[in-house]
Amino acid sequence: MASRTRRPGAAPGAPDGSRRRRLPMRLLLPVLVLVALMAMLMLRGYVHSEILADHRIQAEASTDKVPEKILDGGPVIDTRSGRATSLKMPDRRLVLTFDDGPDPTWTPKVLDVLKKHHAHAVFFVTGTMVSRYPDLVERIVDEGHEVGLHTFNHPDLSFQSKKRIDWELSQNQLALAGAAGIRTSLFRPPYSSFADAMDNKSWPVTEYIGTRGYITVVNNTDSEDWRKPGVHEILRNATPKNGKGAIVLMHDSGGDRHQTVQALDRFLPDMQDRGYEFDNLTEALDAPTAHTAVAGPELWKGKAWIFLVQASEHITDVLVVGLSIIGSLVIGRFVLMLLLSGIHARRVRRKDFRWGEPVTQPVSVLVPAYNEAKCIESTVRSLMASEHPIEVLVIDDGSSDGTARIVEAMGLPNVRVVRQLNAGKPAALNRGLANARHDIIVMMDGDTVFEPSTVRELVQPFGDPRVGAVAGNAKVGNRDSLIGAWQHIEYVMGFNLDRRMYDVLRCMPTIPGAVGAFRRSALERVGGMSDDTLAEDTDITMAMHRDGWRVVYAEKARAWTEAPESVQQLWSQRYRWSYGTMQAIWKHRKALVERGPSGRFGRVGLPLVSLFMVVAPLLAPLIDVFLLYGVVFGPTEKTIVAWLGVLAIQLVCAAYAFRLDRERMTHLISLPLQQILYRQLMYVVLLQSWITALTGGRLRWQKLRRTGVVEAPGGPVQRQRTHKGSDERRPVG
Repeated sequence: MASRTRRPGAAPGAPDGSRRRRLPMRLLLPVLVLVALMAMLMLRGYVHSEILADHRIQAEASTDKVPEKILDGGPVIDTRSGRATSLKMPDRRLVLTFDDGPDPTWTPKVLDVLKKHHAHAVFFVTGTMVSRYPDLVERIVDEGHEVGLHTFNHPDLSFQSKKRIDWELSQNQLALAGAAGIRTSLFRPPYSSFADAMDNKSWPVTEYIGTRGYITVVNNTDSEDWRKPGVHEILRNATPKNGKGAIVLMHDSGGDRHQTVQALDRFLPDMQDRGYEFDNLTEALDAPTAHTAVAGPELWKGKAWIFLVQASEHITDVLVVGLSIIGSLVIGRFVLMLLLSGIHARRVRRKDFRWGEPVTQPVSVLVPAYNEAKCIESTVRSLMASEHPIEVLVIDDGSSDGTARIVEAMGLPNVRVVRQLNAGKPAALNRGLANARHDIIVMMDGDTVFEPSTVRELVQPFGDPRVGAVAGNAKVGNRDSLIGAWQHIEYVMGFNLDRRMYDVLRCMPTIPGAVGAFRRSALERVGGMSDDTLAEDTDITMAMHRDGWRVVYAEKARAWTEAPESVQQLWSQRYRWSYGTMQAIWKHRKALVERGPSGRFGRVGLPLVSLFMVVAPLLAPLIDVFLLYGVVFGPTEKTIVAWLGVLAIQLVCAAYAFRLDRERMTHLISLPLQQILYRQLMYVVLLQSWITALTGGRLRWQKLRRTGVVEAPGGPVQRQRTHKGSDERRPVG
């Protein structure tokens, strides 16, 4: 039975007495966080041309529909008036154009060379790069250069619809407005070449571009720097013949451009010495500037776009760092679990291993119970089969279903019922402690069944006087359902393998409420069970460590408990566990700076518990988020292989844990599905717990519905004969 607070009163309802259902903020916030995270990833994928990108390139087509004056004309094509005209550069006027930028590495170097030689140029920028590096666009404009559009995602527009062309242009202008506060009337189609390369596929696009108010700028001198042919070859290709003017094509992005920068630093002074001028396009044509200042809503829309893109970039960077961290934590935890759990198993399974003198004195078993009518008889009868002398105290915590009467009617020796008003599990355990007769206290839940050897195995570590508490081996009894099988894997791998590791490290964080034992003197020294947190079992365990007691794991002390059988009940239980663990960590935070045993636990145990039980599970969804992103948007094969690698590591750990616990491996068939579905639920539960903690929310306990189907191996315990109809336990007042 998990910890609980006092039963809450009725929640306020509507005036007509009906309960108004509102979506709690702790549920709404995780949903909003996940939606925002996916939106940021989608935005990043779009800006990085991973989503909606089209990399097709049109093959050459016939040219019979292209006007001859365009094919034979200059590199500047104007179809804005409905008539096609073209312009050439005046003699000894060079317009350097740089495509595909801005690039954070090479664009600044190009700008530095241009500034050094007092030259201007035109930068045909893509919206994706402008959105990612707005400061560079602002610098381009501030230093007197012109900017032209090169579409947003760099598709071949001859494949695109008019709607997609409009989208490419408007998104490019939006990014430009946000980065530099301007619009431009210059446009260069991706994959364009000379004017005489226009064909029946590209010409209609050029005509349509003109109707949208743009001048199309191609080139008539290609440096071919994209081929990286060497500085000398770039210079030769970029130099016009016979003093002619030209529009020279270069690139400041798309790869290593060091040859371009080196060639530019030689090309500018050489050509200037020959009487050439390096101007913007409109300067060379003695035309008005191509830039128009943007103001009002259009400006703010652009700034909002840049802000969102930058946010997506930063968030993704943080996620990548988080993914590296979680990858290291997951692998580190798996390595530690495999190594240390093996050490623990070899140590306690040696034939000559002894905790000390055998513990044979009677012990007190405390069973706090609240509305456990369906389970309590099986629980008590399993204790009556114990191989160790015990007394049983059932502390009825204000049950309304006749739990206490069921136990009293059984009439079993050494079984006492202690009644109290509903005060919560910690209060019930403290009440039982006050009434217990023996010096070793065993605690279990009212829905748990012990094997005959459980108590004996659980108390043997007290033969070592340094041991103050012992954690038993809690197992899922109702593992036949899919949810039960997933929890079975979690208990064997995530809980018991962890406990072996923490035992070796001497910082076990939790003695399970289903099966644990304590020295009475140790409990009394730390003040008994506390109701400061919703995880009293974690709280008391940490208190034991800080008081200098050893807390160990007894693998043979098996207890069979009933796990939640519905998603709602599982959510409720794990939400409370997660939140209670955070409360316990916060409560014992002073151990970080204390000395002695408390300081050792604070500087070893608390960081490990925080990393492996709070931080790692919280960041672990990144693996699945990037998996989904990679499967949908690529690289699909590498993503799947990476995920299968992580799954393989988990399968190895799970198989090893099952082998240590001598469990059948057949349940591991559902492990992949557990990783896809069950783990996601645990992530959201932990995120909800974080939000509850950060917002100062309070969590109230909800009683899980029990079925009473759990039995110890070997069949059901013999039940007391009852009168007809007594199987249906009615509440008693």
